[in-house]
Amino acid sequence: MSTSGEHGYPDTGQTRTHLPGGDPYGGAPRRSPRSSSRSLITVVGVVVLLIAAIAFANRGTSPKDGGAKARAVGSEAAPTAPSGTKPVKTEDTGVPAGFAHTAQGAQSAASNYAVALGSTNMFKRDDRHALLKALYTPAAAASLQAPMDKAYSSQLLARMGLDAQGDPPKNSTFVSRVVPIGTTVHAYTDDKAKVALWYTGLIGMAGNGSTDPVTSSWKTWTFDLEWSGGDWKIAADTQKDGPAPVPGDDKAATTDEISKATEEYGGFTYAR
Repeated sequence: MSTSGEHGYPDTGQTRTHLPGGDPYGGAPRRSPRSSSRSLITVVGVVVLLIAAIAFANRGTSPKDGGAKARAVGSEAAPTAPSGTKPVKTEDTGVPAGFAHTAQGAQSAASNYAVALGSTNMFKRDDRHALLKALYTPAAAASLQAPMDKAYSSQLLARMGLDAQGDPPKNSTFVSRVVPIGTTVHAYTDDKAKVALWYTGLIGMAGNGSTDPVTSSWKTWTFDLEWSGGDWKIAADTQKDGPAPVPGDDKAATTDEISKATEEYGGFTYAR
């Protein structure tokens, strides 16, 4: 993953440019290049790899596919278009569920699961446990819970500027978001799908005195999905850097602007 959770997404590998106006969050002293956000993302990225073996260990021929091999899907762009499929419902976790048993449904599941695993909920123990249980196969969720709890330790949360419960300081806003750009299907059968998601991520603390201002990154997140319990579930997931566009000339927002935008602009339900 990062999950993450990831929160869960892996090491950003990004550089920061000091603007003439100084630090966008009030000139507070910066941490070393190996910032807390990078540490968290790297650890969670490694943890996510632990479930890769589960996906392959449980691979087998489904009676439904008659022994047919997974068919590769072309790499050409597949623009989003109305499918006529009834919209999914939202479960108690706040994550859409009930995706179509199709390649489009698998893409929708991957997009929405990435958004959930990249949210601030992954930094809260109970919410994280609920997400793992809801989004992963039972075997993967059971394997991930303890390592994830260790990765999101109180010490690490403190380095992120959060308290032991995953809450930010008063008058500060913690930002962790995944914004899908597009998806592609690498392979698909009736009970398995490999879907890659290109996304941009936001993570950091918006607040006076923050030493970890909100920054962006570009990643590709690949999900091995299985049809389980009437829905798509994650059996394994990996991430890699990029592709990242050339940065624009946008002026960095102030901490108040970032906090206000985070509170005012909600997320989307993504669907093919």
